[in-house]
Amino acid sequence: MLVPARRIVSLSLAVAIAAGGFVVGYLVGQASAPLSTSPAFVASDARVVGRDAEAPASAKELDFQLFWDVWSLVARDYLRQPIAEPKLLHGALTGLVESLGDPYSSFFDPTRARILQQDLAGELEGIGAEIGIKDGQLTVIAALPNTPALAAGLTAGDAILMIDGVATTDLTLEDAVARIRGPKATTVTLLIQTPKEAPREVAITRAVIRVEGVTVRSERTPRGRTVAAISIAHFNPDTVARFDETIRNVLAKGDAGLVIDLRNDPGGFLEAAIDIAGAWAERRVVVRERTNDGRVTEHRTSGLARLQALPTVVLVNRGTASAAEIVAGALQDYHMATIVGEQTFGKGTVQHLTTLRDGSAVKLTIAEWLTPSGRSIDGDGITPDIVVELTKQDREAGRDPQFQRALQVLDERIGK
Repeated sequence: MLVPARRIVSLSLAVAIAAGGFVVGYLVGQASAPLSTSPAFVASDARVVGRDAEAPASAKELDFQLFWDVWSLVARDYLRQPIAEPKLLHGALTGLVESLGDPYSSFFDPTRARILQQDLAGELEGIGAEIGIKDGQLTVIAALPNTPALAAGLTAGDAILMIDGVATTDLTLEDAVARIRGPKATTVTLLIQTPKEAPREVAITRAVIRVEGVTVRSERTPRGRTVAAISIAHFNPDTVARFDETIRNVLAKGDAGLVIDLRNDPGGFLEAAIDIAGAWAERRVVVRERTNDGRVTEHRTSGLARLQALPTVVLVNRGTASAAEIVAGALQDYHMATIVGEQTFGKGTVQHLTTLRDGSAVKLTIAEWLTPSGRSIDGDGITPDIVVELTKQDREAGRDPQFQRALQVLDERIGK
């Protein structure tokens, strides 16, 4: 199951990484879904497969003959012939899913589905920004470290008004990602508006995006205690193994505390979030999923809670989303960490990714997730225990008041 919040352009971890969403975002699965109903006639050379398949029970009262009537009119009367029937079908399926009005539900034709799989595999070229839909506006969720997006000055919360001269108001998340990402050494021009500032045009040269999933460094608190600062960039399949190796080294060194930096982490796989939360919470509920029938499924850790006794601070900001919010929310609910920083993104839904028989795919929102205490963070995000803003002036001056506050909190917690 993936947990994307946004798709990441070039780091589309759905996944957004789709600029969106690593999406708790995707449940990756294989399935096929036949077309239902049959046409009166199809005025083209296309061979219709699956036309006699039984319609789902929910569609029994719908007149699918309307679909075939329109198909036949287009195939027979449209001026510019011949028509590519697969494109026609994929366009109809795109409209079907888009009619839900859900920015995280999408249909992918075979070409776009292959790109999505490349995203999930980490084969990324683009600008290194994660984007999502926030209050109906295409928005930068995070500019990843050491990427063209960060070098160009993009920051969490920036609105993307235009992409290469095309307004983003009517673009789906996946359409926007497809326009922003592209081969290395090519350029994309974005019209960006930072809150309370005038729009500005930014030309960004794309590159190969490589992001280290887990990094660690030693820091000293104001009182001279040695602590470990662990940054988690995303929740990929390899994140858990890297995190486990990192905490083994931290425990062997005897560090007095931990700063877990989840800022600008777009999320990823739900299973990775559960496993990492298990480093603090032993055999506890990390997240609850609620589906459209009201059924609630609990996901518990199976870890050894090796970090349970180690004072911990978690850093978050507006770019913290999805799987990263699951970890932060669980540790906050269980009072196992102090959350410091800014309000998180607020992606509280789960998507299921189904690959279809022709190589196309459907990503569909199937559930909302709740923190262990039952909180829904969708749209609102997680409020830190201690709110600390990181301003543009701070960034330009190389200051990090959020991290400095985290070190102060550790000093207060160590030895209690």
